[in-house]
Amino acid sequence: MTNGDLLVRDLAQVVSPSGTMAPLRGRALRDVDVVEDAFVLCTGGTIAAVGRMRDLAELQLGEIEELDGRGLCAVPGLVDCHTHPAFGGDRVHEFALRARGASYEELHAAGGGILSTVAATRALEADELRDRVAENARAMLAHGTATWEGKSGYGLDRDTELASLAAIRAAGGTPTWLGAHAVPPELEDADEYVDWAIAEVLPRAAELADAADVFLERGAFDARQARRYLEACREHGLALRLHGDQFTESGALPLAVELGARSVDHLEATGETGIAALAASDVVGVLLPASALFLDRPMPPARALVDARAAIALATDFNPGSAFTTSLPLVASLACMQLRLAPEEALGGMTVNAAHVLGLGRTHGRVAPGCVANLTLLAAPDWRYFAYSLAGDVVAAVIRDGRRAFGS
Repeated sequence: MTNGDLLVRDLAQVVSPSGTMAPLRGRALRDVDVVEDAFVLCTGGTIAAVGRMRDLAELQLGEIEELDGRGLCAVPGLVDCHTHPAFGGDRVHEFALRARGASYEELHAAGGGILSTVAATRALEADELRDRVAENARAMLAHGTATWEGKSGYGLDRDTELASLAAIRAAGGTPTWLGAHAVPPELEDADEYVDWAIAEVLPRAAELADAADVFLERGAFDARQARRYLEACREHGLALRLHGDQFTESGALPLAVELGARSVDHLEATGETGIAALAASDVVGVLLPASALFLDRPMPPARALVDARAAIALATDFNPGSAFTTSLPLVASLACMQLRLAPEEALGGMTVNAAHVLGLGRTHGRVAPGCVANLTLLAAPDWRYFAYSLAGDVVAAVIRDGRRAFGS
């Protein structure tokens, strides 16, 4: 038996987005393959076979670890393509203030918001930050997330930003340098900060990260500053992503399309022109309904985007201020109930399409031979419970690279 050899047998269902293309768009996002009374054979960390139990006898199996899947359903290992796990402290006090009527923008302008987390994160030692990210990664895993992206952006100085990226990589995540998240308290001018970040942090950040991100929004960075930052990051070999259209349409979406970014994330404020532009492009719109709910903002126009054949993904936006959740199943519930997506569309949005945002669409996000052996096992008789069970304890186990990473 080699490392990563595992037979998951007697599953009620194995469900996977159909086909081999990524990202999925339009009607193709609803197509799933369902195998009843099924098994999944993992060999060397890769899926070797998927089929019905009645056909298992045809395979010549030697000594292999077996996992009893009776009463469980298997879906692709969930992919969270937008998280902020590298932070210190919390923002529960701000949560209480917001519950009394204070807006996110008002808290940010008063020195709260992102900058309060910057202070708490800078106060951590590197090993404390590493432990915090690892703890958050374990919480994601318990909610079925097998693959995840993590952003820096709560240091906004050289040492903390680099320590954040290293901590994300050490915890098994894909690091994104969110160097342009906010202007740090020691600087008043966004142009000055962008100049400093490009000169002092980017060269080393490009060695640690896979992508770069910018918060293009009123009160953060404008389109001109974002362009300068992103073009410099692209020259250093980083893939590009943008936070955009969260509160206002300030030019993030057209900039993302022009620069060939992998994604533009949020889109709560996106209108008809933006929907059409995204649909005509290769940029994925990453939708974050937990953030919209947490901040009492309009939900992103998911139904209109999918119907226009824009590529969409779903993610938690896990962070201490505006989406304090690591649960993709909760996001799936919101996608179905608030964004008017079908369970099949929600599944595709947090598997193959989310993997595509991370540059992994060819190998992750499907339960099919040749794909990485990542599975999320659901303690339910029907795979749609992953969205139907609102905040329920539905994840029984997670298989990652053909090995049990969570559950028994």
